[in-house]
Amino acid sequence: MQIDNRLLDKILPGVTMPARYTGGEWNSLVKDWDAVRVRLVLAYPDVYQVGMSNLGLMILYDIVNRQPDFLAERTYAPWVDIETAMREARLPLYSLESRHPLAEFDVLGFTLPYELNFSNVLNMLDLAGLPVLAAERTANWPLVIGGGVGTVNAEPLADFFDAFVIGDGEEVVLEVLDICAQARESGARKPELLRALAGIPSVYVPSLYQVTYHDDGTVAAITPTVPEAKPQIIRRIVTRLPPPPVALIVPYVQAVHDRGMVEIARGCTAGCRFCQAGMVYRPLRERTLPEVLDAVEAIVRRTGYEEVALVSLNSASHPQIEEMVRALTARYNHPPLAISLPSLRIDTFSVRLAALFQGRRKTGLTFAPEAGSQRLRDVINKRVTEKDLLTTAEAAFAAGWQRIKLYFMVGLPTETLDDVVAIVELVHKVQAVGRRYHGRRAQVGVSVATFVPKPHTPFQWSPLVREGDLTARLDLLRRGIRGRGVQLSWHAPQTSLLEAALARGDRRLGRVIYRAWRLGARFDAWPEHYDWEVWRRAFKEEGLDADWYARRERSFSEVLPWEHIENGVSKTFLWDEYQRALRGETSPDCREVCLGCGLAETLGCGGSG
Repeated sequence: MQIDNRLLDKILPGVTMPARYTGGEWNSLVKDWDAVRVRLVLAYPDVYQVGMSNLGLMILYDIVNRQPDFLAERTYAPWVDIETAMREARLPLYSLESRHPLAEFDVLGFTLPYELNFSNVLNMLDLAGLPVLAAERTANWPLVIGGGVGTVNAEPLADFFDAFVIGDGEEVVLEVLDICAQARESGARKPELLRALAGIPSVYVPSLYQVTYHDDGTVAAITPTVPEAKPQIIRRIVTRLPPPPVALIVPYVQAVHDRGMVEIARGCTAGCRFCQAGMVYRPLRERTLPEVLDAVEAIVRRTGYEEVALVSLNSASHPQIEEMVRALTARYNHPPLAISLPSLRIDTFSVRLAALFQGRRKTGLTFAPEAGSQRLRDVINKRVTEKDLLTTAEAAFAAGWQRIKLYFMVGLPTETLDDVVAIVELVHKVQAVGRRYHGRRAQVGVSVATFVPKPHTPFQWSPLVREGDLTARLDLLRRGIRGRGVQLSWHAPQTSLLEAALARGDRRLGRVIYRAWRLGARFDAWPEHYDWEVWRRAFKEEGLDADWYARRERSFSEVLPWEHIENGVSKTFLWDEYQRALRGETSPDCREVCLGCGLAETLGCGGSG
């Protein structure tokens, strides 16, 4: 049964951006509710305009709705104004396509992109009328499943989810839905359904594992309690990328990335030691030139977008990237189609590639030196030099860009104040290049993030920088990067503390997340709603310490909370890379040399990227 639309019609005029909650967008699908075996609602734990920019959700939406026996609809985190109104009107959270309450679906699938979205997951479950704790949901409630990069350490959310999908979702989502269909048709109880799901490779059912701890609080063991639960959950890898979605849903409000998107490659061979995505999306898989051109043509035809992004972790390293851009600029000349290349590596962006954009509408251009000094770039295995950056900046400014953006991190392992000073000096050098071409119109945006050590990376053993040290670094940057033509933005230090604690946490942090949500935590990724005092109180009341999780260096012998999640990149390889980092030694791109990360042995990588 659908929600009461009369109640919704009364609420919408009084909230910001009401079009976020109406559905009916171009290319959205409404399938026959009664003609399918299983109904899935894809949930994104942030606002509509952020979630509509998530390509992973679009991929799953397309794949599931191609199956005659399944349907997929969408829901996003309601902003605080409509949440208040919905609770007062007792209007449950619903799907955009058919406006059915979430409680009427068979499966509720959350994309988990970021630790600071975790409190929103609980809020959405509660707003949907579902018990927040998985142990309190019987077979009469939707099965709650998580996917995305947040599942590489799923333990802090273990109390709230029935299962997690580890790795690529294109194949396993259909396997999960098929098991759910069989269970529904046979009347299976929930314990039977969970055991059946645990038998699917790459599906982790946390309730089927017992976690024990040493007296010092570290994890002693993570042990399966039933035969179906595997000691190691091996990440699912789609060896060949399926055709990309082209009937992309066009939002009624401007999304964060309001453009068409084609994933031209998945995975990365660069081996940056801080980069979780670069480790957990291995091996590299690339789409061919004809695949990309056909996808762009279909997207433009079916959406009307005037900009298309060629998406990957390292777009400019695709071996056919210049042919792609050249072909697209030639094909879409009147009117011109804007082509954006996110996530550019400085050492692969060439003068020729920049020149291809001459005379066209310029989209954003972003580069990530990550560190200011060569010494620290060697530590993190960012194999670019100052000369590389300045040459690339010159190519971009000469090709017509008046503004480029630079990403840096502070708090990296072994960092000193001299490394931070080097950021200031490098920014001014880039600004000087821009002024040679555009005078005072040249703009350099500088975004500074606090380095957060993440699971399944060489720096997973490294501590988060101390707050006092971080404050000193940010003060230095604020004094040095100011004035006309440069803009500096940075992350709040306490935001990084929470992110690090949740990223490196164990199952006990579920109690903290639950208490923080009950105390009012939601939209923690939004500065206007993030309240560290709420989280500090939640940690204290649960007898846990955020600093212990975030700022403690860990040893190789310690059992990490995510050690039962087999990403394919071995713990030994990651540790060896960590030691090389501490010695300031770089490692080559694995396109050139197989570094023996473990994928070749466990997942059939083939030994080269």
